[in-house]
Amino acid sequence: MRASAILVGAILACTTLCACDTIGSDFRAMGDVLSPPSPTEAAQWAVDTTDPENMRRGVVLLGTSSFGGVDAYIKLYRFYVKDIKDPLVQAAAISALSRFGIPEDAVLIAERLDSDYPHVRLAAALGLQRIHNVSVSQAMWKKMGDESEAQETRVELAIGLGQYPQDDSFQALVTALDHSELTVNLAALDSLRLMTGNDLGIDRMRWLGWYETTPVEKRFRGQNFYLYPTFQRHLGFWDYVVFWDIPKFETPGLPNGIADAGSRKTYDNPASPADPTPSGP
Repeated sequence: MRASAILVGAILACTTLCACDTIGSDFRAMGDVLSPPSPTEAAQWAVDTTDPENMRRGVVLLGTSSFGGVDAYIKLYRFYVKDIKDPLVQAAAISALSRFGIPEDAVLIAERLDSDYPHVRLAAALGLQRIHNVSVSQAMWKKMGDESEAQETRVELAIGLGQYPQDDSFQALVTALDHSELTVNLAALDSLRLMTGNDLGIDRMRWLGWYETTPVEKRFRGQNFYLYPTFQRHLGFWDYVVFWDIPKFETPGLPNGIADAGSRKTYDNPASPADPTPSGP
């Protein structure tokens, strides 16, 4: 109890040190444009144990802000991912931790792939696209291969496996080409293209034939650069009408734990205006 009180105190104290001039852009999309919540309010909501909705809103606000990587906040995200009982708060904490955590946090997030709640499992699948840790790839492809799992979760896991050009991930993705959902097939195909540099379509036998006839040292030599996907769209007329609140979109980025080796990128910059730097790690 004392440790929790110290953590809460540290969180509330550090809000006074955050860059308040960024609050308009950080919280713009999260509430009333003319009166956004302050960092202090967001932190207070995040630790309001009497109201799970306030906790969720607070964690979302902190986790999508430029100052959400403060050490006290990261400790809070980890605590909620591990121990919080409310699934909505836990899902929000997974999202926040995936943006600001270190590669070791991928292990904690991967454990949530076995949650009883579908939206927590989906949050974990999305979060694992942003943190690179080879030790979680097996948990990812095993869950992706479980056809009783929700389709959207398996799609996100198939996308995330594109950052692991290794034999077990390859075999799991090839198997997913035969799953009954086309979205899973296409996500698996995209990751296979990414890790091999080849495009053999959704014919599982063609991929297996290529694998068997390609020397081990050459199988993943043509791999492309993995960037986690983000939401992007072209700006329309009405976006510019509200000129004081023009949307800014996060750009795809490297998962934390992958060094930039100068490989080819999987995404080009969108034609519409976008935030040139990811808000995540």
